[in-house]
Amino acid sequence: MSETFAYVNGRLHAEEVDLARIAETVGTPFYCYSTAAIAQRYRRFEAAVAPLGGRICYAVKANSNQAVLATLAGLGAGADVVSEGEARRAVAAGVPPERIVFSGVGKTEAELVYALETGIGQVNIESERDLELLSRLAVAHGRHMPIAIRVNPDVDALTHAKIATGKAENKFGIDIDAAPRVFARAAALPGVEPVAVALHIGSQLTDFTPYEQAFSRVAELVRALRADGIPIRHLDLGGGIGVSYHGGPAPDVAAYAEIVQRTVGDLDCALLFEPGRYLVAEAGVLVGTVIDVKQGATRRFVVADFAMNDLIRPTLYEAYHPILPVIEPLLGATTSVVDVVGPICETGDFLARDRALPPVAPGDLLAVTHAGAYGAVMSSTYNTRPTVPEVLVTGARWAVVRPRPTYDELIGLDRMPDWLAGDSGTR
Repeated sequence: MSETFAYVNGRLHAEEVDLARIAETVGTPFYCYSTAAIAQRYRRFEAAVAPLGGRICYAVKANSNQAVLATLAGLGAGADVVSEGEARRAVAAGVPPERIVFSGVGKTEAELVYALETGIGQVNIESERDLELLSRLAVAHGRHMPIAIRVNPDVDALTHAKIATGKAENKFGIDIDAAPRVFARAAALPGVEPVAVALHIGSQLTDFTPYEQAFSRVAELVRALRADGIPIRHLDLGGGIGVSYHGGPAPDVAAYAEIVQRTVGDLDCALLFEPGRYLVAEAGVLVGTVIDVKQGATRRFVVADFAMNDLIRPTLYEAYHPILPVIEPLLGATTSVVDVVGPICETGDFLARDRALPPVAPGDLLAVTHAGAYGAVMSSTYNTRPTVPEVLVTGARWAVVRPRPTYDELIGLDRMPDWLAGDSGTR
């Protein structure tokens, strides 16, 4: 857990703010993010890549709350986006359009038009269809767009299968062996200028060996492209550096930077990095209240008011998140093995299985840590549960940066067709 979350006088704090006090005000469950934790991670990454001349574009998909985006923009970050919605969020939060990279498979015509009209700094091409469409639209709108072509280096990222993106069977990028032909086509098209090679091999990498393999393959490609007369000036190296959910040492970003230097440092390319999880995961916690402690035939369940719709990672990825009582347990408190579950009507609704926890009782607060990335952004209103509020802390100050919708607001999103207007709903 980030050092900005700690027990103070027996109560878990985010920086100088008592999490129990936030719970009293906004109710549970809620997400809480630490400004100091975000800044610490950003500066650590920035210091590691600064000697390489690297520029950082935060991967918005990890946590797209505008307060988080504005915090990172204030630190100097650009944005890596994968949809028009994310691009609009980044711009609204103060990220200059020229510091935005538009990535992602399956960009629509409307999204590419938005990128052109807004002055997005770079579009990452992921297919030949992407390339031809962007060229046609750029000409039609009288614009010129610098592009990177994302290549698939067929490297196993040694991560969870659902978040690996650099193997041959994955949907992302253009096969690296086909890249010279696609770059040649891009160089011949009007309205676009191929200036960069991009890649991103996956998320939650803690073993950096795959980076070395992928970056070495890309270095060979850059040399081949330059020999063919295509002046590659930039490299977009993606993101993917993981965090230690199990409490071990954090991945060494200095070691990562050394790999970058060794593999592509002699290419004289401007470098772009797109960290997401690394910057925000440990900066967030999800706080909930214990509803019940239930003994089943073979398992003991701690039922809380947070659920898989609030944090789906344990269900979707079998992901581990540490869970702490907000009130510090007594020294030497006996633990027991429990499943921490939510109220959702699914057996898959769990936050932890076979977890050793100190004694808890209904009304106690629990904090799920390392929840700042891929938490709120992947939440849903399944079972008609309102999305949880998000809170940002800085020092002794805190603010709700996304409120909890009321039931009326949530249900009010529905619209009845005219043939059901006034119908009682009975059949």
